[in-house]
Amino acid sequence: MGGRERPVHRRDALGAGAVLLASALAAGCARGGGEAGVRGGDGAGGGAPVSSPPVSPAYGSQAPAPSPYGSAAGPRRFPGWPGVITHGPRDRPRIALTFEGRGDPGLARAALARIERAGARVTVLAVGSWLEAHPELARRILDGGHEIGNHTEHHRDLAALAERDEHSAYEEIAACARRLRRLTGSIGTWFRPSPGPGATAPVRRLAARAGYPHVLGYDVESRDHAATGVPAVLRKVTGELRHGSVVGLSLARPVTVAALPLLLTEIDRRGLRAVTATELLS
Repeated sequence: MGGRERPVHRRDALGAGAVLLASALAAGCARGGGEAGVRGGDGAGGGAPVSSPPVSPAYGSQAPAPSPYGSAAGPRRFPGWPGVITHGPRDRPRIALTFEGRGDPGLARAALARIERAGARVTVLAVGSWLEAHPELARRILDGGHEIGNHTEHHRDLAALAERDEHSAYEEIAACARRLRRLTGSIGTWFRPSPGPGATAPVRRLAARAGYPHVLGYDVESRDHAATGVPAVLRKVTGELRHGSVVGLSLARPVTVAALPLLLTEIDRRGLRAVTATELLS
């Protein structure tokens, strides 16, 4: 949305968002879960949306406030929190949307634009080889008020690799950390192993050796890699969302980008605020 627009009152915007959410869910069920507004495969690399749904008027042209965690921000230790953090405090109306950073850079830019129009901040766990191919995305993420972290260099199965070759497993973490430092000035704010949020004891040890005191997991899995359409993503996430939740999503999935406007509207309707993982724990 660009140019000068008629201001949208919050009550009207939230009402419109709720109607859109209900319509998307009903439409998905009626069509047997067909994808809304996106055509094409949702495979390993994802594909560009052929026809993206319009951004909800609830978003207006609001830009996210600058994050207190700039390009030099690195990992922090949170005393009292475990080595693998899956959620934040349950007594505050905040949640963290976290994204796997890989796949089509056009999808990533579209997702970030929609997130920023909602005034939200997110955490992107980037794959090093993705940043090697698209180094400008590291600065794009930070300039949008978000934070960036480490999701290994090549997105290999880190737990399996650590069992047979600990040195190579460590290099998967360390190589991405070095790349992040070159691009941003720090090794990133968080580490998440590939392919999923869990971390074995050897992986936690290697992450700590690389400079990450905590592994960032999540308590709400979008399962967008298997979703048949926007309603499936919305049902899965909104059905499990709580105060303090950390949500696992991907920038590589067209269905995820298509679902973001409705998802962010629903988050706002519930009185929740989407912040970075570091802000969630701070």
